[in-house]
Amino acid sequence: MKRVFLIVLDSFGVGAMPDAEAFGDTGVSTLGTVAKSPFFHLPALGKLGLFNIEGVSLPGRKERPVGAYARMKEASMGKDTTIGHWEIAGVCSGQPLPVYPEGFPEEVLTPFKERTGRSVLCNAPYSGTAVIEAYGEEHMRTGALIVYTSADSVFQIAAHEEIVPLEELYEDCRIAREILTGRHGVGRVIARPFEGRPGSFVRTARRHDFSLKPPGVTMLNQLNEQGKDVIAVGKIFDIFAGDGITEHVYTAGNAEGIEQLFRYLDEDFEGLCFVNLVDFDMLYGHRRDIDGYAKALSAFDKELPGIMDKLGEEDILMITADHGCDPGYMKTTDHTREYTPLLMYGAGVKPGNLGTRESFADIGATVLKYFGIEPAFPAKSML
Repeated sequence: MKRVFLIVLDSFGVGAMPDAEAFGDTGVSTLGTVAKSPFFHLPALGKLGLFNIEGVSLPGRKERPVGAYARMKEASMGKDTTIGHWEIAGVCSGQPLPVYPEGFPEEVLTPFKERTGRSVLCNAPYSGTAVIEAYGEEHMRTGALIVYTSADSVFQIAAHEEIVPLEELYEDCRIAREILTGRHGVGRVIARPFEGRPGSFVRTARRHDFSLKPPGVTMLNQLNEQGKDVIAVGKIFDIFAGDGITEHVYTAGNAEGIEQLFRYLDEDFEGLCFVNLVDFDMLYGHRRDIDGYAKALSAFDKELPGIMDKLGEEDILMITADHGCDPGYMKTTDHTREYTPLLMYGAGVKPGNLGTRESFADIGATVLKYFGIEPAFPAKSML
């Protein structure tokens, strides 16, 4: 019974793409930065071929890596979560999703306020932790929703769980999702609930994303149509608006994501288990925490031998990323335009260098080809 376990180390870029400067990024490398931390220790990823990838010039190259390895070029015009995952699954985006560095226009906010019955605070790009400190007390006093964005294509709504019940917050996000279409079609509307008191607000784990449906056929659709299981772990279900997914489970972070991965390794299914490990990006990349990022990578690396040992003879393990988020790049706290790694391992995988690929979509094509399915999108299998 064939199974593919595809793990996205969210934001683990391996160096600037040639067009990085056009995206405001110069000399970025998430891998290069975290490698400077004393907590950086990745023997298992190195054994698979991480340090043999083209363009990576760090100690740790192996004479005979046990995995196949490649550097993935993003063909889409973007550097965000949604576009990166869509491209992995076969949908390349020639136009970037809309962003709002000056905040959202009244043609968006007016119907939003009318339909939710609440006014709006902030309406500007903001750090998620800083915005609740800056506006949380006023929100609690007035009941106004904290609406903010980032360099990504997102419309985020923060609300205290005692002031706006979760289901109301989720319904407000559904309203925003209905409004944000066409030229205002942001990649994600995100519910950001928080709790606590002024001076000690904390975000809760009950975040929820409301994404656009991918604008084309993905590997998830094709696997589903052929009767294969498509299991989503973490925020994968939200990124694809559930399209093509047969089973899903949300997670509160890397530890729970890895726990669910081990659970599915012990289950019988035929198809894809698609996992996102979000902490690298959410907790360490955006917060520019180099040591925290290195510790999280090292923690994953310690789990990797156990993951590999549980693979069956017809299983394939694929490890990649969706964009970069260099924690040492202090010009912004945003994602960085980088190549991503691909490491592939399994009894049927020939170890060696797969070069630099022209699109993340080669991953989707590889998954489909393994199941004997012809990709409905332009990409090349790496098998």
